[in-house]
Formats: sequence, structure tokens, C-alpha cells
Amino acid sequence: MTPRAASRAVPEPVAPVAAVQADAPPAGTTVAPGAPTPAASRDRDRTVTVGIAAAMVAKGIGLAAPLVITPACFRFLGDQRYGLWMAVTALTGMAWFADLGLGNGLLTRLSHLADDPRQQAREVSSAFATLGVVAVALLAGLVLVAPVVPWAALFNVTDPGVAAEASALVLLCFGAFVVNIPLSLIQRIQYARGQVVQSNIWQSAGALAAMAAVLGAIAAGWQPLAVIACAVLAVPVTNLLNCVTYFLLQDRGRRPGPKLVHRATAVGLLRLGLRFFALTTMSAIALNVDSPLVANVLGPTTAAHYAVVGKLFGVLSIFVGLVGMTVWPVNGAALARGEVAWVRRNTRRMVLLYGVIVGAVGVLLVGYGHRLIDLWVGGIDRTEIPVSVLVGLASWSLLIAVTSPLILVQNSIGLLRPQFVGWATFLLLATALKVWALRRFGLAGLPVAASVAYVLTMWPAVLVGYRRALRRGEPT
Repeated sequence: MTPRAASRAVPEPVAPVAAVQADAPPAGTTVAPGAPTPAASRDRDRTVTVGIAAAMVAKGIGLAAPLVITPACFRFLGDQRYGLWMAVTALTGMAWFADLGLGNGLLTRLSHLADDPRQQAREVSSAFATLGVVAVALLAGLVLVAPVVPWAALFNVTDPGVAAEASALVLLCFGAFVVNIPLSLIQRIQYARGQVVQSNIWQSAGALAAMAAVLGAIAAGWQPLAVIACAVLAVPVTNLLNCVTYFLLQDRGRRPGPKLVHRATAVGLLRLGLRFFALTTMSAIALNVDSPLVANVLGPTTAAHYAVVGKLFGVLSIFVGLVGMTVWPVNGAALARGEVAWVRRNTRRMVLLYGVIVGAVGVLLVGYGHRLIDLWVGGIDRTEIPVSVLVGLASWSLLIAVTSPLILVQNSIGLLRPQFVGWATFLLLATALKVWALRRFGLAGLPVAASVAYVLTMWPAVLVGYRRALRRGEPT
């Protein structure tokens, strides 16, 4: 992305924010350009630290709640109805692209705006309006298409009772997903406003509400579809309550409204969102091509075993993503104020944090990975997944982790072109190297090939983009 294109990403110039008098340095003290005052730096550090802790707690609750209700749901719904529900849920998970990247685009733009409530309300209103149109169109298509698709035959449902409910179950699950597309913007808005703890409290409340509602419905003997409704509607209902509470009681100055929808703002959001969407799509393909390659070269059994191990190491990517969402808007706000020194220091700190935690957990997974897999799923031959594969996956996870903070700096200002180049070249080189390594060295060659390709392609692109992002944040 050129500097000219980046300037178009935010339609209105970002005004510098005057320092609060209480944060001003003592008389006679010289503050270097681009350096925040000590109090402002401490506040920003505290925001990042508290935000990371809140995100970790909320994610823990979000992961634990489904684990608690799974046994009860499986017994109450039966294997075919539960299997159908999980299959449809997997399809909704594949539709992550439905927000067209507007969530990330809004997060980036709001973090760059000066404290101008009306302009922020315009951005929020335009985002809600755009995704509202998307949601209505998807719902209309869903209502037309779902009844005519033979869902029972598609998912091989043989129970007549479950087959009769298949269409209604699909409408329920996909409908809840579609309605949540615009409602989920509230999480990005709160993150951009530095209200990370508040956002995560609501997310935790949604997970706990779903758990309580499902268990209560099962105990009361409700119909199976009602139990599933309790599970899938809890998140959109929670986000709706969050929106109403936030804009009616807490932040009325930024409340969205039809009169604040601005065509140029909506177009700018859509353009930036589509760039994020394209980048996410490319990186998702590059990072998820392993299982098809393993199945093609070594067979589906080996691919299944490798997928199980991949899920084990996927815990590390969850941690990286949680921290990233917290740091993203803080970086954007700091660069908008020209506080490049803080961004450099925070990025170094995040690289160290990622390196230590991901490296340490990776070592534990190498040492105890086979035992964990036996306890978790069992039935996997250890010779099929040698220790060398675990070492390779740990190294690969570490490479991804230590470059993530540099990528976050670029995302925070919408600087995406270096990443496009990096991911495109990585996809081409890594695919060729992985096929060769699988044939030559077996499964152990796969993570090594990925790591080599990443160092040769993504690392240079990430470094170039990071330096360019810092230069754009330097005060003029």
C-alpha cells in the first residue's frame, strides 16, 4: 500500500491530541518528538496489561462453557441430531468472511480518529448500516434457499425425526450467525475505545448465559430445537444487550443513527475492510493447506493424525490472537499521536512476551505432547507422529508468534501491501517445499519446510512493513 493509498484509508485527517495538563512533564524537561509523557506511557502500558489479562480470562470461560454442556447436549439430543448441529456449526465457521473485513477496518479507523464523537459516530453508523444490509440480504437468501436444500441427505441423516427438523435447524443456526454479523461490531468499538475489560465481561457473560440456558432447558425437558436455540442465540442476544446498554447509557455522544450514515465513510470502510478480507483469505489458505497436502502425499490416516497434533499446538495461536486484538488499537492510537518511541518499545516487549510464553509452552508440548494426545483422543501410533514433528511444530509456532507484534503495527494503520507480498510468495514457495519435504522426509519435513519458507518470504516483508509503518507515525 502506497502512502497515498494509506491516506485514503482514513477520510478525515487525524488531529493531534493535546496532552492533558496532569500528564505534562515537569518544567524544564524536554520531551523528544514522538515520545509520550511518562503518565501517558504508564496508562497505555496498563491498558495493554489489563486488556491481555481480561482477554485470557474471557477466552478461558468461552472455551470451558462448551466443554461443560457438551456431554449433556450429546445425551439429550442424541448422536444424529447433535452431529447435524455440529456439522451446521462447522459450516457457519467457514463463513467467517461474511463481515467483509469491516470489523477490522472499523477497529483500525476508530483507533486513529482524534477524540471527535461525531466523526466516530459517523464511522460506527456507516459500519452498522453496511453490515445491516449484508445481514438482511443473507437472511433473505437463507429463507429462500434453506427449505429447498436436502439437508438430511446432504449430512446422511437417517433418523426420520431428525431429518424433519434439519431445515429448521439450519435456519436457526445460520440465522443466529447472520444476525450477529452487525451486532459483533460492538466488540471492535469497545476495543478501539480502550474498553477491553468491559468487552470481555460481556463476552464471558454470553458464554455463561448460553451454558445456563442450555442446561436449564435440558432440565426442563424442552424440545431439542429449543435447546439448540438457547445455545446459538445467546451470543447475538448478549451483543444486542451490550449495544443497547453501551449506546443508550454509556456513550450517547457516539450513538449511531440513520442520519449519521455517510456514503463516503461507508465506501472508505468497505475498501479497507475488503483489503483486510483479501489478506485474511490469503493467509488462511497459506496456513491451512497442510492437511490436504499430507492427505495427498501420505494418505488420509496420516493427515488425521497430523490434524490432531495441529489442534494441540493451535492453543498457541489462540494466545497470540488474544494478545493481538488488545494491542492492535493501542498501537493505532499511539501512531496517530506520533508516539513512535512507545510503539517501538511495546513491540519489543510483545516480541519478548510471545517468545518466552510460546517457546516455553512449545517445549512442554514437545516433552509431553504424546501423553496429552493419548489422554485426549488415544489410538494414535507414536511412530506416526515422531518427536521431530513436535519439535518442528513448536519452532513453526515460535516463528509465527515473534513476527505477530510487527504485523500488528502495520494492521493498526491499514498498511497491508507488504503482507500481501509476503503471504503470496510464502504460499507459492511453501507449497512447493512442503510437497518436496513430505516426499523426501515424511511428515517431519512439513513444519521444517514451512519454517524455511516463512523466514525467506514473510520475515523480510514483515520487517519492511514494520519500518514503513513507524516512519508514517513519526511526527512531521
